Amino acid sequence: MNSQTGHQPQPDPREEEFIVDSELLTEDQLTGLVEEYCTRYHGLNDTVSPLAEKSRVLEAVRNGELVVWFDPVENTAGLGRPTHS
Repeated sequence: MNSQTGHQPQPDPREEEFIVDSELLTEDQLTGLVEEYCTRYHGLNDTVSPLAEKSRVLEAVRNGELVVWFDPVENTAGLGRPTHS
């Protein structure tokens, strides 16, 4: 057995990010994620009011254009595109 055919450890599936159904979140939790998304992506782009995008971002979550991701290793959540792997 050489180093190319050796056993490669498999990643622990409990450590992989996963999508959380946004309907399982409280309104406050979802609002916090939306506000964080707005300020992160629009707050440093010379946007006068980055939170003006809140309703558009919330609508994107509700219609599936954005999803809620949870990272169990970092214990963090955020919004992102559903094509995340």
